[in-house]
Amino acid sequence: MTHAITVRTARFARRTVLTATALAAPLAFLAPGAPSGAQAAEIAISCGAVGIELELCKTGAEAWAEKTGNTVTIVSTPNSTTERLALYQQLLASGADDIDVFQIDVIWPGILGTHFLDLAQYSDGAEAAHFAPIVENNTVDGQLVAMPWFTDAGVLYYRSDLLEKHGQPVPATWQELTEVAQAVQDAERAAGNDQMWGFVFQGKAYEGLTCDALEWIDSFGGGTIVDDAGEITVNNAQAIAALDLAGSWVGTITPEGVLNYAEEEARGVFQSGNAVFMRNWPYAWSLGNSDDSPVKGKIGVTALPRGGAEGKNTGTLGGWQLAVSKYSAHPEIAADLVMYLTSEAEQKRRAIEGSYNPTISALYQDAEVLAAVPFFGDLYETFTNAVARPSRVTGTKYNRVSNAFWNASHDVLSGKSDATTALADLESELKRIKRRGW
Repeated sequence: MTHAITVRTARFARRTVLTATALAAPLAFLAPGAPSGAQAAEIAISCGAVGIELELCKTGAEAWAEKTGNTVTIVSTPNSTTERLALYQQLLASGADDIDVFQIDVIWPGILGTHFLDLAQYSDGAEAAHFAPIVENNTVDGQLVAMPWFTDAGVLYYRSDLLEKHGQPVPATWQELTEVAQAVQDAERAAGNDQMWGFVFQGKAYEGLTCDALEWIDSFGGGTIVDDAGEITVNNAQAIAALDLAGSWVGTITPEGVLNYAEEEARGVFQSGNAVFMRNWPYAWSLGNSDDSPVKGKIGVTALPRGGAEGKNTGTLGGWQLAVSKYSAHPEIAADLVMYLTSEAEQKRRAIEGSYNPTISALYQDAEVLAAVPFFGDLYETFTNAVARPSRVTGTKYNRVSNAFWNASHDVLSGKSDATTALADLESELKRIKRRGW
């Protein structure tokens, strides 16, 4: 067993981005509760490592391994979704069996679905308990290529103690956020806290910026880059206003370093006590309230602001799924692991311990879940009405669309371009990508 893991790790090491950890010892035969008709197997699962998700994946897989007698190898993949997708495409295109179970982004079923098994043959209808739009998103050409694991929507974190101290409200619009962030930042700096910033978010040129910028634009009524009919809509007055406002933050209420911030960099600034507001995913709640957090008990969470009085609250739909590779040597056992990790009991554990949003609606009524993460109840509508990125309509071209969008947004944030010019150029680029159709 040790030899097998060493070989896998060495092979991954040449790709420089994967590391593997084995869980449990292999058994000769399956323990009670294991899939029937097969001997114990070694299953490799890729897991993200944002926040404590790697640890939660590990403990969940350990429990399944102990129950079934199988062995699990945890494969840690890049936190950057852009880098992770490139790695997956490389592995799957080669038909490699290095990974049996893939953790995939909500926008990837259409891109990677042909490499995954139809899980409906193993689920016994369990998908019916999950949010229907996510199950639909994960169904490609009539096949359930992934099971929902956790969902996400962008939310606004704020320092409740600082807003109270300075007599400022929780902002309802992005314009109000700009004013409140500036006021609190100025007051804190005048009082000697020269490290304080008003607002941090994901400003790096990667998929995370697509999520943030889509929220700004859609909240202003500027649409979703490409609409459901496939029309390119991003070059409009509302979108320009949204990006121009975002560009005004950098260097004033937002550090210039935000241009290289992903989720964890933004959380690091906020959780260290040096930001008034932060845009992030729900996972940051449990970490911000951990015993060693300087801001424990000083955090509030609300919906992201509207884009003006006529705007709306918009959070981009995120979340992760579990899929089984067609190239797995043990598809039935790998599917059993997926069904275990996406079960109601496991999703409840992950919600309580890590504030990961369940994809099973009943858990949003669960008293223990709501005690651990109160805003799951308050923001239920935010989570169930999150705006989707245009991945379904643009299909396999989505990654090029998103790449062009985040680069245009990054140009505005960095001052390389104004929003009017950047979105006109983006529209032209998207037309070239589309050509005869998506």
